[in-house]
Amino acid sequence: MRLIFVHGTGVRRERYEQLSALVFSGLSGRIPDAEVVSCYWGDDFGATLAAGGASIPGFDGTRGAAVGDPLNQATAEWQLLLMDPLCELRVLAELAAADDDGLGMPGVRPLGEEIADRLARLLGDQPGRDELSLLLEATCLLAHYPGAIQEVADSVEFADACAKASDGPTVRELAAISARAVVAQALYAAADEALCTGDERDRLVDLLSARLGGTGRFPGSRVGVILGTLALRLTTQPALDFWRAPLTKRSVPALGDILRYQTRGGPLRDRLEGLIAASAEPTVVIGHSLGGIALVDLLALTAIRPSPFPMPRLLVTVGSQAPFLHELGALTGLPPTAALPPEFPRWLNIFDRKDLLAYRAEPVFPDPRVTDHEVSSRQPFPLSHGAYWKLDAMYERIAEEIEASK
Repeated sequence: MRLIFVHGTGVRRERYEQLSALVFSGLSGRIPDAEVVSCYWGDDFGATLAAGGASIPGFDGTRGAAVGDPLNQATAEWQLLLMDPLCELRVLAELAAADDDGLGMPGVRPLGEEIADRLARLLGDQPGRDELSLLLEATCLLAHYPGAIQEVADSVEFADACAKASDGPTVRELAAISARAVVAQALYAAADEALCTGDERDRLVDLLSARLGGTGRFPGSRVGVILGTLALRLTTQPALDFWRAPLTKRSVPALGDILRYQTRGGPLRDRLEGLIAASAEPTVVIGHSLGGIALVDLLALTAIRPSPFPMPRLLVTVGSQAPFLHELGALTGLPPTAALPPEFPRWLNIFDRKDLLAYRAEPVFPDPRVTDHEVSSRQPFPLSHGAYWKLDAMYERIAEEIEASK
């Protein structure tokens, strides 16, 4: 019996040698009469950057806005606000509390409560054709605007900041920060439905802040000084700007292989077909990740046309995305929603639920020939995607299925 192993996405020569040694060791000891044949395709059919990475912004060493650039800092601040729209209100309340000398007059209403009254009145406003309403509509935020006001108005952070704002500068800052919180909450609720530039976002803040009795962010804002610096440290955008080129280049073998196969997978399937047809011996094909996709495609296509080789006795896929692609209607070998052809072989699909690139086949292909088998390497992703080949339990299950297929 021949066992053909097809490696997965992102694998190149050195990694392939390690994997094939593990597969040979794991299978040959359990199936002594088997010939283990490997199919290395990374160099010939794997993805490369044909222009040396020229399409990647920053790859040539040029950088965008520096860390200290005000535009870069504003982006970082808003990334922080989108994660926590009330964070500036929380900081302002703490700063105002630190400034309180305890000499305030009992029974005198804090100045900040006026901001709370104005925000509450906004809840009763009906959408009109004023600039604020038109801009909310243009940015797809109009439906989320009332809920955003309510969310901020009902928050403990807003109430605390209003209660502790006792002087003119703090109240003006409270108005601006409350406006930013409402806009951030609306953007958070809209998520990717929002169509809003930074200029539009800042104009929304200005218009809303004016209705609350303040102005937009002004020089000397204490909250801005504190959170602006913190945002640059905590948010990921500056790091992504710095690491975009090396990260993209590093991801080319993994992501690029999948994209290239989906567009030009024919040559890889031709090589697999030739390898299977090279011998009349009973064959078992084992595919990891993208290797499994290619095998499912090849066997599905072969099952519906005259074949130059006998169909393998068993298909084994390990950590494969083939079921997910079929559910999307993106599997080359089968039309969307189509069942497996009658000549398709038995299929053992092995997955680890901690592997984010592994999918179940049985629910997508309700066919008695298809069997899912779950394993666990006790590793998080992405380590779980390569750890299958160290699991004795996986080799035992493959050996059982091979024995049953004889």
